[in-house]
Amino acid sequence: MTDIGRGLADFGTSAVSDALDVLGVSGALWGATRQSGSGTVVGPAFTVAFEPVAEGERAAAADYLDDVPPGSVVVLANGGPHCTVWGDILTEVAVARGIAGTVVDGYCRDVDGIRALGYPVWARGAFMRSGKNRVRMVAAQQPVTIGAEDDRITVRPGDLVTADGSGVVVVPAGLVAEVVATATRVAEVEAGVLAAVRAGVPLRVARADHGYNDVARRTTEATS
Repeated sequence: MTDIGRGLADFGTSAVSDALDVLGVSGALWGATRQSGSGTVVGPAFTVAFEPVAEGERAAAADYLDDVPPGSVVVLANGGPHCTVWGDILTEVAVARGIAGTVVDGYCRDVDGIRALGYPVWARGAFMRSGKNRVRMVAAQQPVTIGAEDDRITVRPGDLVTADGSGVVVVPAGLVAEVVATATRVAEVEAGVLAAVRAGVPLRVARADHGYNDVARRTTEATS
């Protein structure tokens, strides 16, 4: 990862999401919550897409993990059937390979074992049903579209994934420097507001003085 990419690790997902809002970019992944691990994880996306198979059709477990570079965040697009595509065996391999974490647009299993290893995983939830003979891998290191039906985002290989206790945000690779600069401004504004209210300044005054509402979602009016 580049130094500017590492700069994202200085911020939580909230500041990064606010920065994307200011830039008019959608990057927050709806529905993914932390299932295991702690702290903030940042790394380039290694994308994998799955599709359902017909009833009675065979589909082996996906073999891609040996190709994932250390420090990457595996992003699995499996928003179809209620079955899992990440568990304890993959976690053991990921830990050995130095992979930073896994984001599943879908479900993971073996959560107790994954937590025992301290490996960071985000998913919609935990479910034990295997994906074997239910889904198959159809692409690796290709753009994937993930998230809720009315709030989808596209993740491309090399986009930077930032994830913490609040969820997952994906920053397009070409916008990382701009997002870092904007997130820095967001963090400075929030720090100023906090310092003011701790000193006894009314919240509405502190927000106005520090331009709190200026670092907000870009609107049609603001961009016209």
